[in-house]
Amino acid sequence: MADAFYVPLGGDRYSATAHTAGPWSSDSQHFGPPSALLVRALENVEPAHPAELARVTIEILGPAPVAELTVRARVERPGRSVELLQAELADAHRVVARASAWRLATADTAEAATDAGPLLPAPDTVTESPWPEGWQAGYLDAVEWRAVRGGMDMPGPAAVWARQRVPLVDGEEPSGLQRLFTIADSGNGVSNFLDPRRWWFINSELTVHLRRVPEGEWIGLDAVTLVGQHGIGTATSILHDAGGPVATGAQALLVRPRQAGGG
Repeated sequence: MADAFYVPLGGDRYSATAHTAGPWSSDSQHFGPPSALLVRALENVEPAHPAELARVTIEILGPAPVAELTVRARVERPGRSVELLQAELADAHRVVARASAWRLATADTAEAATDAGPLLPAPDTVTESPWPEGWQAGYLDAVEWRAVRGGMDMPGPAAVWARQRVPLVDGEEPSGLQRLFTIADSGNGVSNFLDPRRWWFINSELTVHLRRVPEGEWIGLDAVTLVGQHGIGTATSILHDAGGPVATGAQALLVRPRQAGGG
């Protein structure tokens, strides 16, 4: 197995490795790596002028198998200041995820910039944190997790630092946004308060609003999960780098007893 989440096969094809396997099943990927692969495709759509992604939504249409995948991206709605981009991720049979992104022209707004917000304690000041029993290895072991507040093995809201142990694509250094999206889909896992051996709490989408591109290897995730009375929940998160908050994330959650089946 390559020491990466994906092995490039040429063109727009990639082979997912066992590092992508999610906590629910070894046959399906955690959607952190697929989200980052979609963002990589969006980043590779050349802008006509200096611009950055401002909002990305990943629509999860079904499980992403640990297998060969194809990813494509395009400009859906061109514009001088605002562009809408689209990307699709497909296996051999169907599209498993779509991404839409608003890309905005950049400008110098340093004079009007607001305070980023409080910093998380640095990663080297906190210790590595385990995941709860009942979740499978793969993606969880391919990322280093350090708890700042709470912990993955402790129910309730939590703040953690996370760093990829392997690249997104074999032979490449991940971009700041790729690192962010590899971690952003873990908000519901980090802040879970339900026993994963008894409950499903699976997200159907991920939406991230960005203020700037993160720097460095570590991504901070400060997350909370809330559940309503009819099987629907939300996980919201503030995403950090060493300089402070850089983005906000949200996930819609399907919540139900595990014996009732998922999806």
